[in-house]
Amino acid sequence: MSHPLPDAIVELIAHRFAVLAEPMRIKMLDHLREREEASVLEIAHVLGASHANVSRHLNVLHRAGIVGRRKSGTKVMYRIDDPSVFRLCEEVCGGLAERHRELGALLDPQSEEAAA
Repeated sequence: MSHPLPDAIVELIAHRFAVLAEPMRIKMLDHLREREEASVLEIAHVLGASHANVSRHLNVLHRAGIVGRRKSGTKVMYRIDDPSVFRLCEEVCGGLAERHRELGALLDPQSEEAAA
C-alpha cells in the first residue's frame, strides 16, 4: 500500500475502527469466535442484553462485512465472515499488555529489578 494513504482508504480504516469501538460489539464477536453460529436470542442471553440491542449491534457488524447471517426458520443465525478482526484484537491486546508492563515498570521500578 502506498503512503501517504489515499483519503478513501483512510475513511474505510476509520469506519472499521468506529464499528469496533463499541464494547458490546467486541463481546459479541468474542462470543461468536467460539461458535460456528449463534442466534440473536442466544447472544442476548449470554451477554445479558436485550434482543433489540443485540440485533442493532449485529446489524452494524453485518453492514460492515464483519459478520454474516442466514435465516433458519424464524431465527437469524450470525457467524464471523471476516476473521481478520481477531488478528486486529490480538494486536491491540498485545500492545496493551506491553504498555501495561512498561507502566508497571515506571510505577514500581523495584519489581523490574526483582524480575531481572
